Amino acid sequence: MTIHMNETPSPWVRRFAPLIEKGGSVLDLACGSGRHSRLLAEQGCLVEALDRDADALALLAGVPGITTRHADVEGGPWPYHSRAFDGIVVTNYLYRPLLPMLLNALEVNGVLIYETFMVGNERFGKPSNPAFLLRQGELLDVIRRKLVVVAFEQGEVVGPRPAVVQRLCATRRLEPMLPA
Repeated sequence: MTIHMNETPSPWVRRFAPLIEKGGSVLDLACGSGRHSRLLAEQGCLVEALDRDADALALLAGVPGITTRHADVEGGPWPYHSRAFDGIVVTNYLYRPLLPMLLNALEVNGVLIYETFMVGNERFGKPSNPAFLLRQGELLDVIRRKLVVVAFEQGEVVGPRPAVVQRLCATRRLEPMLPA
């Protein structure tokens, strides 16, 4: 398989994915073509790859360790009210009403890995709509009420393209666990 730049897993996700329990269940929310789903499945996780783009999900058909779910979580019901995951990964996606549901869908000892755009990104292009841009420290403020923060960063990055982002890794563990 040839990996193109947009299919390369985020270094942030790659860094913290080892914190997710081997063989654990992982939700890759708004997975797109599945760059993180593939990474997590290769590491032995059982991945539920969710996206509203059926064509993107089709690229994951038959990949061992990955189950796809076609759903519009903004316009339809949250499909995971009775399910919990050992890991949840979200990149380049923000829909604030889902944040409480994501926290509730994280299993005890589960790991949340989140990376998306924040205010300031509009000078680099899309997304530029404030509805899709986190405010200064917003992700940290929401998450630290319920989880133990392992790592948090925010600011300008140069790659894979210039952007302004927030990145967070958090866990339900009583003690934070750092990657090896």
